[in-house]
Amino acid sequence: MVLRVGLTYNLRRKVGEGEGLPEDYYVEFDDESTVNAIASALAAGGCRVIKIEADENAYIKLRRHRPDIVFNIAEGLRGESRESHIPVLLEMLGIPYTGSGPATLAICLDKAMTHKVLSAYGIPSPKFQVFRRPDEKLGGSLDFPLIVKPLLEGSSKGIRSSSLVRDEESLRKQVSWVIENYRQPAIVEEFMPGREFTVGLIGNEEPFVLPIVEIQLDKLPDGASPIYSYEAKWVWDTPEKPLDIFKCPADIPPELSEEIREIAIKTFKILNCRDVCRIDMRLD
Repeated sequence: MVLRVGLTYNLRRKVGEGEGLPEDYYVEFDDESTVNAIASALAAGGCRVIKIEADENAYIKLRRHRPDIVFNIAEGLRGESRESHIPVLLEMLGIPYTGSGPATLAICLDKAMTHKVLSAYGIPSPKFQVFRRPDEKLGGSLDFPLIVKPLLEGSSKGIRSSSLVRDEESLRKQVSWVIENYRQPAIVEEFMPGREFTVGLIGNEEPFVLPIVEIQLDKLPDGASPIYSYEAKWVWDTPEKPLDIFKCPADIPPELSEEIREIAIKTFKILNCRDVCRIDMRLD
């Protein structure tokens, strides 16, 4: 019997004039070439692939097709728990799917909640403060430099080179920009000035840790803040002139490599991740 695999996704598009949305609003969605590449890979394995765009009619399409399993890469359309939407629908319909469940996805999209959960389990996490208004008083535990981000986004949405702030005026300006443009609170974190790494994991109870990748921030364009910003991911890095900032495996001592691996595995288990995960870390 041929396995019928649903492929759920959100298709990237450009922000239209008059939408009143930031330019990176749809950036975490996938382009058509990515969706087609995944569909081709699944088909090459002998599956019958049913592509299902995760729009407002997703429930109707899932109920009609009822695939045997869903390969889910959908980000969700809107809302603070949007990454959970497709998994919730699939669980309601009794359709198995790949990737983490609704609770994990909801927690991980909320940076403050993720900090709280990880800190409770002793995972090192930067100090932070959530700003719901630009004029809120900065807590005494935070010192400049700081980094300002939207509370409920991924893929470096809302993180610009200007997100790294070094004084009160810059802080207020950036917090105001985030709240106004992304219509959500801003999270302000202490800035970790050290090297940055990203770690991929696959599996479940005992995940397999992929080689550690270093994001070499010193290779960003001159004048750029040492952060992996929206500009670094989506503006400066082009097919014609790719940014040469990734080193895999990272050139680090065995002791640091083992510490990063241990933190990644603990984080994976604490957050109850499933199948596949990527965890970013910075040194202080």
